[in-house]
Amino acid sequence: MTKELTGQTALVTGGTAGIGRACARLLADAGATVLVTGRNRERGESAAAALGADVRFLHADMSDLESVAALIEQAPRVDILVNNAATFPGALTVEQDVATFASTFDTNVRGPYFLVAGLVPGMLQRGHGSIINVTSMVASKGVPGASVYSASKAAVESLTRTWAVEFGPHGVRVNTVAPGPTNTEGVVAEWGATNDELGRALPLGRTAEPAEIAQAVLFLASAASSFVTGLTLHADGGGAAA
Repeated sequence: MTKELTGQTALVTGGTAGIGRACARLLADAGATVLVTGRNRERGESAAAALGADVRFLHADMSDLESVAALIEQAPRVDILVNNAATFPGALTVEQDVATFASTFDTNVRGPYFLVAGLVPGMLQRGHGSIINVTSMVASKGVPGASVYSASKAAVESLTRTWAVEFGPHGVRVNTVAPGPTNTEGVVAEWGATNDELGRALPLGRTAEPAEIAQAVLFLASAASSFVTGLTLHADGGGAAA
């Protein structure tokens, strides 16, 4: 792999496992200095050590605005931001509790919103940057039991379009990767067999591996997508077409 991202710093939220960890690995392999965040300090430091010398862990909880503010202070210069951290509860609407509803939007929408608000001024001043929001196939597709998660990710896709228009004139691109069902520990723990069922229903007939989603993120982070902004890239095995 070419080191096309040499000299750039990437921040991957929720980068200690699953899709985030796969993104961190590819970005580091492409030459970037990578910062990964997570709520579990021990797991985060272990993940960063395993990913290599160019990866560093920063403790952060995206549902906590004070933690988000502290993260901004620790990462004053970021060239590539991957908003990946998310919570994905499963519950029918009539069974959804208020606390879970609130924590999902705090983590999936409010946290990324104010992280971008804190980091993008530096990107705008430097005249370049790439923000990639990781959402989900269910942001645009109805799945029973995914109402709160779906709505939070649809909100982020809307923010992608707005941010692309706001930041584009200053050289900062904003895009979305919308994965289909993916074989990660977190998703499997929350959704179980439903994740595999969703995968079998796709035109490609299977779930994704985290590294496949990370390839889409790398494309949007790189110069290969230099004229792409405001896009939702559906890395969903054909789910958006079915």
